[in-house]
Amino acid sequence: MPIPAAAPTDSRRLITDLQSLGLQMADCGDGVTRKGGAGPSDHKAVTVAGQTIMVPIYTMGARRSPFLADPPDARGGSVLRHEGRPVGTIRFPTPPRFYGLHTADGIPYWKIALLHGRDTLATTVHQTCIRYADRRTSCQFCAIGQSLEAGRTIAYKTPQQLAEVARAAVELDGVRDMVLTTGTPNMVDRGAAVLADSTAAIKAAVDLPIQVQCEPPRDPAWFARLRAAGADSLGMHLEAATQDVRARIMPGKATVSVDRYMDAFAEAVPVFGRGQVNTYILAGLGDTAEQILALAQRLIALGVYPFVVPFVPITGTPLEHHPAPTPDFMRAVLAPLGRMLRAADMRSSTIKAGCGRCGACSALSAYED
Repeated sequence: MPIPAAAPTDSRRLITDLQSLGLQMADCGDGVTRKGGAGPSDHKAVTVAGQTIMVPIYTMGARRSPFLADPPDARGGSVLRHEGRPVGTIRFPTPPRFYGLHTADGIPYWKIALLHGRDTLATTVHQTCIRYADRRTSCQFCAIGQSLEAGRTIAYKTPQQLAEVARAAVELDGVRDMVLTTGTPNMVDRGAAVLADSTAAIKAAVDLPIQVQCEPPRDPAWFARLRAAGADSLGMHLEAATQDVRARIMPGKATVSVDRYMDAFAEAVPVFGRGQVNTYILAGLGDTAEQILALAQRLIALGVYPFVVPFVPITGTPLEHHPAPTPDFMRAVLAPLGRMLRAADMRSSTIKAGCGRCGACSALSAYED
């Protein structure tokens, strides 16, 4: 059964619905999945109308989703049903070939870096954070330690390991960019130093655009150092739009205020270029649509791409029972945000590397057109 031809607005609506409501699966199988770890997780790669996105499948909300995928066929194709009624077909990408390789000391490549979306390689260089172990300071949505405790990753990926895996992912699977994020290891460079070392090693091994992600370092000179190491774009993630929500949801990270982030964005954009500095904003943590859009307007004016994604309540975190945003709420944010980006001529397709370029965790790119 081929994927039915659909108007862009129809596929956009479906993607928005799936990412908010999640997907029940008759057979989770293999494919490209992610549980725990830093950033949005508990999801699976799904190709919908030609676009590969990440859809929650392991969350509590996904178990109640009106969407159900039939067991996939030999090619990964599956009938997608809404309240029992077939609404089309989707496809589950197969695991990339580099997942089958190991380092010389026996570490599987997939414990060092994972495929995100269609062609983005991503890793958390330091799988620990100085705030994670103390719930008084940790981000309540974060599961950076879960995948480490479960043995699905290693605590620290060396520059040499990252370079080896990146080269294989490019050669075997056609990966087109890479994201290097990190738990915050200290309050001075906040991870910039380890990201610079990792980036330099990868760039020496393979020609691959790289986005580095960290909190704003105390010394803005780190932006030039990261760029000189080979970083093509930079992510500094606010996570929420207002300081009140940030203080409630991420008490430690909120000590680096919204105002401090705005200053850091103003310092970083001249180094990396307009649209090459991004920030992650999780919709559904308590900010109103108007508050998110007001912040997005300020960010765009600075030359920062605001990557707004639906909050995913990860199992095992303090927010596992927090509701995901409704599809209508996401449309109320993404539709006007898409118009803002279009008016500013700032699009995900011009981002050299990173979450905004990948676009798998949000339908935002579909609203830019």
